[in-house]
Amino acid sequence: MEAKKKTINIIKETRKVSAQVTEGRKKYVRIRKAILAALKDEGMTIPQIAQATQLAMAETTYYLMTLYKFGDVAVAGIDDMDEYYIYKLKK
Repeated sequence: MEAKKKTINIIKETRKVSAQVTEGRKKYVRIRKAILAALKDEGMTIPQIAQATQLAMAETTYYLMTLYKFGDVAVAGIDDMDEYYIYKLKK
């Protein structure tokens, strides 16, 4: 008698993830780690994070807002010139 397979195992066997999706996931993880490492010690604005991670401002904003949405970072205040929010790691 053959053992029953779990539904998730059947799905993994039949549905394969494309190379494009795999590469996109790797890019997200790499950028996420870079942003979180930049915010490790102190709060930073988007331009400061972009400079520390060597990412474009638009890309930094996109990934930072994703981290904010999922609760990895929080707003700590606003900078002295009232231009940018300061983001920090959420504990």
